[in-house]
Amino acid sequence: MEKPLGAITVTRKKGDEHFKAKGIRLEHTLLGFWQWAFSDVSSNASRGVLAEYIVASALGIAANTRREWDAYDLETQDGIKLEIKSASYLQSWAQAKPSQILFDIAPTRAWQASTNEYSGECKRQADVYVFCLLNHHEKATLDPLDLDQWDFYLLSTAVLNAEKPCQRTIGLAALLRLNPVKASFGEIGPAIKKILAASI
Repeated sequence: MEKPLGAITVTRKKGDEHFKAKGIRLEHTLLGFWQWAFSDVSSNASRGVLAEYIVASALGIAANTRREWDAYDLETQDGIKLEIKSASYLQSWAQAKPSQILFDIAPTRAWQASTNEYSGECKRQADVYVFCLLNHHEKATLDPLDLDQWDFYLLSTAVLNAEKPCQRTIGLAALLRLNPVKASFGEIGPAIKKILAASI
């Protein structure tokens, strides 16, 4: 029987690491790869990861590395589990009209890194959802790195479970009817504390 393979330890990179071939260091760097692959931070895939980084930065927990495939996206220093969702009216491609705002809120089966297995229970894994809306309407001035262009709506998972127990997506109007806490970048941390205080 083969010995199980443990998880790879991921270390935070600087960007100046070089590619190598036949033991020779090449001019190509990890930063070059990042620039090539992820310069379009307004694309759906990159914007979602960017939103996670923005929230992590707001909470002072962005010093390590992102973990993919976890049951939830982030965990605060106090152990609060967060699910981060993003949406935007504007996309990288040509559009006939602004996109409809929809956030994924589907219950999931948690993947366990220690066993490489999914749990049998399907549920929402986090304690709080942070809905990140890139709320800008002019492509010429769209800048996902300008945090003033973002709105953040925070909602307890308990509210989602009570009001939308089986729903897989939620639009902005329906979300607002659930009275989420609206926050700017600097208000994300206090908003989480407000939500938790209200649930006690």
